[in-house]
Amino acid sequence: MNMKKMTAMLCLGAIVAIAGQSVFAAEKQAAPKAEAADKAAAKSPESSGDNAAAEAAIAAAESARKKAASVDGEWRDTGKMIKKAQAALKAGDSAKAIKLAKKAEKQGKLGYEQAQAQQTLKMPSYLKY
Repeated sequence: MNMKKMTAMLCLGAIVAIAGQSVFAAEKQAAPKAEAADKAAAKSPESSGDNAAAEAAIAAAESARKKAASVDGEWRDTGKMIKKAQAALKAGDSAKAIKLAKKAEKQGKLGYEQAQAQQTLKMPSYLKY
């Protein structure tokens, strides 16, 4: 490689590094402002979640749990998460209740799918119990 190409590559690398640092610095300055805005939004009654939405999410999670249990596919922690979601709703934290209920609903759906998939699983005779 000749000296001109090497110098050009080093200059380009320096420019990219400087540009990256300035972008990083701008993001670093903006992060506390965005974090403060997120905290303020979380404290407002509109964004903290709605009790009706939390109750609907818990009902959907319970329905998914029952569907999974009907085919022996209920996962260990699904019921526990639903109880925690109900407790969070009683404590007034509907956002946490919704989050837990959605996670429990997903586990219920996955448990059902897993149980259905394993019913048609062809196992060799030496692995059956």
